Amino acid sequence: MTKKNPHADRFFTSSRSWQEEFNALRALLLQSELDEQLKWGKPCYTLGDSNVVIMQGFKGFCALLFTKGALLQDPDRILEKPGENTQSARRIPFTSAQQIDGMKGSLGRYIADAIEVEKSGKKVAFRKTEDFPVPEEFQHKLDAMPELKAAFAALTPGRQRGYLLHFGGARQSETRTSRVEKCIQDILDGKGLNDR
Repeated sequence: MTKKNPHADRFFTSSRSWQEEFNALRALLLQSELDEQLKWGKPCYTLGDSNVVIMQGFKGFCALLFTKGALLQDPDRILEKPGENTQSARRIPFTSAQQIDGMKGSLGRYIADAIEVEKSGKKVAFRKTEDFPVPEEFQHKLDAMPELKAAFAALTPGRQRGYLLHFGGARQSETRTSRVEKCIQDILDGKGLNDR
């Protein structure tokens, strides 16, 4: 049985939206063996040093995000990818406390499965950076600027993927070129897309 974390208490008492839903989810998670933490301003439930489940709140719904959700069994087909390029995490969205109450049994099984996945040491097989296409506009800059090519190669794989997805996400060449131009200095400075 997990103990309430006083740092997380503030989140549950001060949340302006989804307060009833967050408290219902917390009650379920506190019945597990996970440790309650507050990370990134959100309740995060961990096993050892590993994040297992994170609560999220959005305008239209709140959610439980399972960090290794891609490895979970999904018999109820309720897990969803948070984004098109998400490789590991999966979430279960909620719009009411009644919905959560009606899913208690299922949610308990998903939480137990997530704990077992973490204990097993299983890892998600991530796509390698080389598997992501390099947009032509960025390739031209890499070819023309050896210092940019070296700086990009020195970035962590996650930062490299972030840039490739950002550049490649634009439909028009003009927009891709503009995105590349705006990011050159950050890449040279060793920063990731979200490090600004």
